[in-house]
Amino acid sequence: MPDDLLRLDGLSKSFGQVVVADALDLRLAPGETLGIVGPNGAGKSSLFAMISGDLAPDSGRVVFDGEDVTRVPPHQRARAGMGRTYQIPRPFEGMTVFENVLVSATGAAGLRGRAAADAAADTLERAGLLAVANTRGGALTLLQRKRLEVARAMAASPKVLLLDEVAGGLTDPEVVELVELVRAVNATGVAIVWIEHVVHALTATVDRLACLAGGRLVADGEPSAVLADPTVRELYLGHALTVEGDVA
Repeated sequence: MPDDLLRLDGLSKSFGQVVVADALDLRLAPGETLGIVGPNGAGKSSLFAMISGDLAPDSGRVVFDGEDVTRVPPHQRARAGMGRTYQIPRPFEGMTVFENVLVSATGAAGLRGRAAADAAADTLERAGLLAVANTRGGALTLLQRKRLEVARAMAASPKVLLLDEVAGGLTDPEVVELVELVRAVNATGVAIVWIEHVVHALTATVDRLACLAGGRLVADGEPSAVLADPTVRELYLGHALTVEGDVA
């Protein structure tokens, strides 16, 4: 097994004069949890898009599980064990929750028939959604939609799960529930990379924290040390670095 499950080597991307990744290097070990913070426009979502294959870098490499996947399409990365969520949950609203997850079990994990159905049911149970398995996706609460977004990624049996602001818009008690779900996923050996503005959700969950600004990593290390870093605090002007919240 490679030392790094995920490695970014000199990843660069720009849109005209706007730089979203500037020779970015990043490492993630198997089973590790990494949180990523940064001001709006720092390049966080573009980073996820390059990791998952939705956006091609201008230069640099994405290495996953020992293989260079820089030019590999998203569906092949998903089959290889890369799962991701999106900032705004967009379930198939006319399908049931079970059918939403079944699509992922068949399309991303490549399962068929009974194996796909069993995987979908197991994923719903782990995501706390079994009670609403027959509910249409369009009828879910925001927390349930967030859970479904994670469940669809989980159904692909990922080695790494990329979480894009899944705590956004939730109440503090709902954030606690979501943190418990993420911890449970990580406890099965799945590595986590979590972009989030709800910083106390990250500090309750991750082993390591990185701050991204202008497409560059300005800090990377133990969460409390990163949050205390003067450069990080200056980037946020003291606002988004509030780590209050009842998350044990």
